[in-house]
Amino acid sequence: MLITPLDLENGPIPVKVVLPPGTIEFGDGGATVQSGPLTVDGQAEPIEEHRGPKEIVLDIRIRAKWDGNFEAACARCVEPVPHSLAGEFDLIFRPQAVDADGAERAITAAETEIGYYEESGLLLEDVLREQVWLTLPVRSLCRPDCKGLCPHCGRNQNHETCQCAANVTDPRWKALSDLGARLKSEQKEQG
Repeated sequence: MLITPLDLENGPIPVKVVLPPGTIEFGDGGATVQSGPLTVDGQAEPIEEHRGPKEIVLDIRIRAKWDGNFEAACARCVEPVPHSLAGEFDLIFRPQAVDADGAERAITAAETEIGYYEESGLLLEDVLREQVWLTLPVRSLCRPDCKGLCPHCGRNQNHETCQCAANVTDPRWKALSDLGARLKSEQKEQG
């Protein structure tokens, strides 16, 4: 859903949508997907920012509640883990071109909370993608005792056991193990 300054010319507009599964692409190679409808209920309103006697910038403020179902890949076995998420937000967006003069300038603490929208408008899906990312757990596990994938053959060890050697030593540690063996040998000779 595109929200444009023209849409807000006559005041606030309701933002009530139900986005079907798969509407939002998360850009993480499919590790996170929208698995059910995503419901959004709120409003978008214009905010006039006065930057001098003749310069008025139209910011867009969106306040809404949302909820939906998502799946994120398990951190150990990459199986999908369901998440039922909900949240609310109150965000302000400014036209991108307004602050794109290229010069460095200090910003106020309040300005750190401002997002930007392109000239064509603000895509609600972009706002929701960010909100979902902020709400998802940093690490998803299909179950607390997930065994993960075999590091050698890639089989999911929750479903099947593989025939890979359990104690295969990484060749990068050979120099360190050789040093340990040499130190033990020297200690035996001295003691």
